[in-house]
Amino acid sequence: MAANPFLLAADNSPALLPLLRENPALASEQDNHGYSLVHAAASYNHLDLLRALIREFNVDVNLRDEDEETALFVVETVDAARVLVEELGADIAIIGSDGYTARQKIAGEDDFPEVAEYLQSKEATSDNTQVHNLTNGINGHTDGPPPLPEGIHITSTVAPAEEEHIEVDSELRRRIEQLAGRDDFNSESGQAELRRLIQDAVADQSWASRNVRPRQD
Repeated sequence: MAANPFLLAADNSPALLPLLRENPALASEQDNHGYSLVHAAASYNHLDLLRALIREFNVDVNLRDEDEETALFVVETVDAARVLVEELGADIAIIGSDGYTARQKIAGEDDFPEVAEYLQSKEATSDNTQVHNLTNGINGHTDGPPPLPEGIHITSTVAPAEEEHIEVDSELRRRIEQLAGRDDFNSESGQAELRRLIQDAVADQSWASRNVRPRQD
């Protein structure tokens, strides 16, 4: 009887890698429910096997099962989550068929709160990077959001008097992050909403500036 690679993966059997090297196609196989060797290695915290599957056998780290869930959804340790995300490039933003990301599902089940906490920290880092790239893209008129009106820039410091700048306060940053995280961010409607958001911020700050400016006799 042929060895079952899924059982070998669960047991972290030394027989698995030789079997896969003889028949590399087995590395990407999925059972009737979409369960894969990557899911098994991640779930059972077999980190060296996980690395080998992705690096040696080129299995997609974001391989999904029948519920559209990747291996990140089944991790039970921070170490496994860290290997998937930081070493192997797993996408933390993937949403399963029930409408939740891996972090949201793990947090909701409350079995591995430290894993949910780790993934939340990675989401926060990702959001900050998105906003940084977003604001740099607006200022530099690079690919991405449409350019702002001439003379308007986003900045976090006090600007020279001859140019009009938007000071990015926490509320504006939150709204930009929220918009950047939407699936339709790069669509025409998403870009239009971004432009309205920035223009409203310009108008609000310009009004505030006029109201605090001392009257000249």
